[in-house]
Amino acid sequence: MSTSDELNKLADLHARGVLSDEEFARAKARVLDAEPGAAAAPGVSAQSVNGLRRSRNDRWLGGVCGGIARATGLDSWIWRLAFTLGVMFAGGGIFVYLLLWIFVPED
Repeated sequence: MSTSDELNKLADLHARGVLSDEEFARAKARVLDAEPGAAAAPGVSAQSVNGLRRSRNDRWLGGVCGGIARATGLDSWIWRLAFTLGVMFAGGGIFVYLLLWIFVPED
């Protein structure tokens, strides 16, 4: 989708009242600041997912949380808390952590 098409869609959403003035301004700035050919969607980019590596410096066990933190921009303690809660409530946190430890290469 071209930049002009995206701007037209944003303007249409703004005119219909779906987007507030502030949301419209942020979305417009994101579209205009995006590199040509890059997706304007928010969230984790493919570059950060493909660049996921276990951390050598920010680690307690395998460096998984430190690597995810670097890839997502969140603090590593948030990821450690998420895995701990996953272990406490569903038990799946251990399984996911072990899979990441095995399959994500070290930095």
